[in-house]
Amino acid sequence: MLDVHALDVHYGSAQALKGVSIEARAGEVTCVLGRNGVGKTTLMRAITGHLKPSGGSIRLDGADLAGRAPYDRARSGIGFVPQGREVFPLLTVEENLRTGLAARPRKLERKIPDDIFALFPVLKSMLGRRGGDLSGGQQQQLAIGRALVTAPKLLVLDEPTEGIQPSIIKDIGRAIEILRDRGEMAILLVEQYLDFAKALADTVLVMSRGRVVFERVAQPIVQDGLSGFNATIIADGQTAA
Repeated sequence: MLDVHALDVHYGSAQALKGVSIEARAGEVTCVLGRNGVGKTTLMRAITGHLKPSGGSIRLDGADLAGRAPYDRARSGIGFVPQGREVFPLLTVEENLRTGLAARPRKLERKIPDDIFALFPVLKSMLGRRGGDLSGGQQQQLAIGRALVTAPKLLVLDEPTEGIQPSIIKDIGRAIEILRDRGEMAILLVEQYLDFAKALADTVLVMSRGRVVFERVAQPIVQDGLSGFNATIIADGQTAA
């Protein structure tokens, strides 16, 4: 589904990503962990077209995404939930969701799928409320719903639990599980909440200083008590959380 190979990204003379390679497959959650400033968000923004790589390749279903703008990548099947949610505060919930229709495949009906409200029932009861009037957790559900309106092949979630109350974290986790188990999309999750990642991930990668320094399928990690996993996360004496 998603194949990132030997990706480099620079900010001027500073190199933020150094030869990063990852894969994300349909029906699986691939989780990227690491402390602040190691390149996780840079990686997500390079995949979605908001940053231009200086080397390497990004492919979706075998198609090279080099040079393609964010809106074009959205139309190709990448749904992005950015860190901080970035909902339109003066638009209603319904209007925010309808913005996703621009990237929805033309062969599909041009309406908000009822499935969005099955995953996040609170959105249906708030269709006429402005996005800026919602709580942080409600805005996060709205941001995920807006990305799902595009009918993505790849759903990219950048720290969806940040600043969210525990009850809504559970709702978001349940929705991700449902989407994964349908087997129709790949899910790429950046997260700092270890328990949330451990519960959802099929594959876990840890980044440090712009590189992937650890990768393992999740089940053995759970079985060995996360011993090696934790040792990698606290590299350089700093935790990922």
